[in-house]
Amino acid sequence: MVGIKDIAKAAGVSASTVSNVLNGKKNVGEKTREKILALVKEMNYVPNEAGKILKTNENKTILFVFSDFDRNFYLNVLKGVNDYLKDKEYDFLICTQRSCEKYMRNNMSSGCIILDAAMDDSLIYRCANEHYPIVVLDRILDSPYIKSVVVDNYCAMCDMVQDIIDRGYRKFAFIGGIEKTTDAMERYQGFYDTLQKNSIHFPQKNYFVGDYREKSGYTAAKILALTEVLPDALICANDRMAIGAIKAFREENIRVPEDIAVTGFDDNERAGEIGLTTVAVPDYERGYLAALYLIEALKGKETANIFRISAKIKNRKTVLVKKK
Repeated sequence: MVGIKDIAKAAGVSASTVSNVLNGKKNVGEKTREKILALVKEMNYVPNEAGKILKTNENKTILFVFSDFDRNFYLNVLKGVNDYLKDKEYDFLICTQRSCEKYMRNNMSSGCIILDAAMDDSLIYRCANEHYPIVVLDRILDSPYIKSVVVDNYCAMCDMVQDIIDRGYRKFAFIGGIEKTTDAMERYQGFYDTLQKNSIHFPQKNYFVGDYREKSGYTAAKILALTEVLPDALICANDRMAIGAIKAFREENIRVPEDIAVTGFDDNERAGEIGLTTVAVPDYERGYLAALYLIEALKGKETANIFRISAKIKNRKTVLVKKK
């Protein structure tokens, strides 16, 4: 790459003279200035932004980390983040968990938003400091430099399961998400606690481990279809697994919701198309708030370390109005 010294050598001036021209200072003669600018264009000089940041201690780039390209809800989160940042004139850099650490420092980015179950807590703790705030969207961590913007999964799941119980359902199965994640743990706990509250036994053989992808829901439903007696309802930790389960049931001539009710969580576009009963998570707002919280932290403003976003039930066609 062409540097300032290369421009200076070609122009027959010092590197400081070139630097003064590039920084718009008025202490360089007009002919020299024009010569330097012409060489800058001719030699395709590109400023070293990282070096500039180190010298001026200014950075207006926000990093967003994720690595699961199969989950469409990320697009809504990203749109929320981007809409807030562009109004604040911040740049937006997206990277995957494998390459993120080298960008998680204030000579490369000023702060970070993370939505990636694959990222270890230890890495987040290591990178967060008073000069580099971090906002996480999928967990709660104990650090003054880390803020959490998370969905109130527990209450939303409790409300949905209670509504299904009130409709007359008593026998349940559950497909969970990636078990170490906060979302998966809270969604299952809300489901389980609501059954306990209503004195409904839940056999652990009816718990299936999923990975939030459609295939895991499909596989779990195929296994359920082999049982002698189907449960009344299958509760899934997200929509994609619920959609996979419905596909498997249809292949086995099991009717939804007449033979078994199915619910999801997230309310993605396909959920609306097939009439899936689910919980609507405001992903755009979650991204927008994450960006707001991060910029407030960069400005040194005091905000709560944890912000929980409410989610609402979307009652559709995959649960009967009243269980017969």
